[in-house]
Amino acid sequence: MIQYEKKYKIIPDWSNKEWLMEKAQAAMKAPALHITDVQSPRSEGGPHDYYSNGDYWWPDPGSPDGLPYIQKDGQTNPGNFNSHRIIMRQMRTNVVFLASAYCLTGKEAYAEKAVQHLKEFFLDEETYMAPHLSYAQAILGICSGRGIGIIDTLHLVDVVFAVEKLKVSRSMKAEIYIGLKNWFAKYLGWMLTDSNGIQEMNKDNNHGVCFFVQAAAFALFTENERIADFCRDYYKKQLLRQEAEDGSFPRELGRTKPYNYSIFVVDNMVSLCHLLSKPDDDLWEYVSEDGRSIKKALEFITPYILDKDCWPYPPDVMHFDAFPARSGFMLLAGCSLGRKELLELYYRLPEESTDEEARRNIAARQPLLWM
Repeated sequence: MIQYEKKYKIIPDWSNKEWLMEKAQAAMKAPALHITDVQSPRSEGGPHDYYSNGDYWWPDPGSPDGLPYIQKDGQTNPGNFNSHRIIMRQMRTNVVFLASAYCLTGKEAYAEKAVQHLKEFFLDEETYMAPHLSYAQAILGICSGRGIGIIDTLHLVDVVFAVEKLKVSRSMKAEIYIGLKNWFAKYLGWMLTDSNGIQEMNKDNNHGVCFFVQAAAFALFTENERIADFCRDYYKKQLLRQEAEDGSFPRELGRTKPYNYSIFVVDNMVSLCHLLSKPDDDLWEYVSEDGRSIKKALEFITPYILDKDCWPYPPDVMHFDAFPARSGFMLLAGCSLGRKELLELYYRLPEESTDEEARRNIAARQPLLWM
């Protein structure tokens, strides 16, 4: 994995080691999960093809069979197929806590179990996930998959950092490590060349940002400096254009969940600055010609996460009470920029949310692995 020299104004320590070890012990007992464990009869793909439905799409009450589905922005349909998402996220969670426990204790048993999860999910012939998302966030009666679905694999960014921490273990055999790098290289190639991927890459909202978080992380993991440079350039010339003069993101404020989405897009913009900054090209300090920057985005959102009561925009239509939740940007920006108020908030908030929406929207389960 390409490593850039990073200097932090504040060096973090592992927080709540007791809780972390409890999560690792639970992961030790958890069975390995695979997307082949569950199939949707609605999927047009095969058993190895990831499948999900668009969150905010519902049966049309005016249609005899409910088709085609209609959109209710911000309102999640509990009847949609969500099993592959849950399986992927749980695999991610198991792996990152096992990798964290291995880092803390050096005990090989944690690494061995983590590698088992990785090998079965990505590589084993009977249970692997195919490296594409052609059938993600399908809309019944409209399409079998969409570029928007690529946001589903945002949770895999955590995984590549866990793999790097496990690389030194005896359990991470060379052929497994190479196999994982090949999987992510293939997936990155699909993202960059498939029509769904190109569509998502060009989105001018949080989806475009999340596309580049994944592309950057997977490029660094697979040592593709050319794509990392492409992501760095795109952040400066395109993604920052989503930011308004006051540091807000108007496309997110226009949603029915403006608070959630405003936090979410900053979280991922911060991830890009952390991933792509290097000594001779520091995105933390970058300011566009018209004054846009990650610091300005943080200046906008920070007062509202420190004191939610001063939020001047409409409340989210659902899950408003679930935010702010502990998010990776609080740790990454807090350490990189010396923002103690963000670090204090990170450690003050609960280690994990019980709200499903918040858990889905937090990409970095263990941002300390990124550092």
